[in-house]
Amino acid sequence: MRLGGRRESDNIEDRRGQRGGMGGGIGIVGLLVVLGLSYALGIDPRVLLDDGTGYEQAAPTPPPELDDASRQFVSQVLADTEDTWGAIFRAQGRTYEEPKLVLYTGGTQSGCGFAQSAVGPFYCPADRKVYLDVRFFDELDSRFDAPGDFARAYVIAHEVGHHVQTLLGVSDRVRGLQQSMSQSDANALSVRMELQADCFAGIWANHADRSRAILEQGDLEEGLNAAAAIGDDTLQREAGGRVAPDSFTHGSSAQRVRWFRRGFNSGELRACDTFGVGTL
Repeated sequence: MRLGGRRESDNIEDRRGQRGGMGGGIGIVGLLVVLGLSYALGIDPRVLLDDGTGYEQAAPTPPPELDDASRQFVSQVLADTEDTWGAIFRAQGRTYEEPKLVLYTGGTQSGCGFAQSAVGPFYCPADRKVYLDVRFFDELDSRFDAPGDFARAYVIAHEVGHHVQTLLGVSDRVRGLQQSMSQSDANALSVRMELQADCFAGIWANHADRSRAILEQGDLEEGLNAAAAIGDDTLQREAGGRVAPDSFTHGSSAQRVRWFRRGFNSGELRACDTFGVGTL
């Protein structure tokens, strides 16, 4: 990616090295918060519970330098999403409200409850912030075999896509519908929302490249590879279990690739209507 000399966002909240734990036990209230967060994010609550001990037992992490390479990269990508979505919203006569992006290590509090780095990057609609432990980038390289700077940028753009959904009212509508649905039907709606966020990430890449020529040869392939690597079917196979489509919350690898590519090829919001199509 060509990010050299590009501006950095003012919307970075750096909490790295801070202890964000919940003490020796989370209690009933904490348990309910964790269960609510796991449902909202479509993940196994055991990932958040971590035997109930939380982040507090982890060894303290030395505070990293605030101007290190990871922070600069994240800040520049976030700034580019601000430029893209700001222009798209202005063209529609709207104002884009920029999200904050929280950098943390180990665990942190969010408006959606306490989260640990094992959750992976996520967006919390309650406080309109993106949460990222940059060590997830190392997992992209090693665990998911999805290296490259644009693979990392895709992850950020996907979470920003969820913020766009919040601003457009999509998130509230989906969560309202899910309250009266069976778990499998609620999961199916979550898949459509996640795929739309993938498509929005593609829209960002389209506009950023057309307006600012940030993509280099091979970047698009890095993004598509990352999208495929974190498909529900791929993750279930790697975990040694059977592929269970009814339990999908983010979409299959093929679906994630398809919708990211669709957003990239079109650059248009109307191309990302995952809720209006029969086949994903």
